[in-house]
Amino acid sequence: MPALLEQGAVARRRGRPRLRPDRVGGDKGYTGRKIRRYLRQRGIGTVIPRLRNEPRRGVRFDRAAYRERNAVERAINRLKQFRAIATRYEKLEESFHALLTLAVIRLWLPV
Repeated sequence: MPALLEQGAVARRRGRPRLRPDRVGGDKGYTGRKIRRYLRQRGIGTVIPRLRNEPRRGVRFDRAAYRERNAVERAINRLKQFRAIATRYEKLEESFHALLTLAVIRLWLPV
């Protein structure tokens, strides 16, 4: 996880992209002292539920933010039902973006 956070950049409306997000969301697989310590040292908030055997002290959990993450994950899973999107069949970025737009429209419209 630290290597991933060092590479990525958070886009902004203007100016250079920031290298530090406000918060990072993850499932219970990303909980642990090393990851939480790394995020705390960088000033990044966490939206990671704790394990049952993990001590409660110092671990705050924002349930509303975790629900937003869950909604995004479900939307991505619905998009992956389209084979061309799941396998990235289109080579060009414009073609893939057009196909993604069509899939979102198809999911949005009642059938």
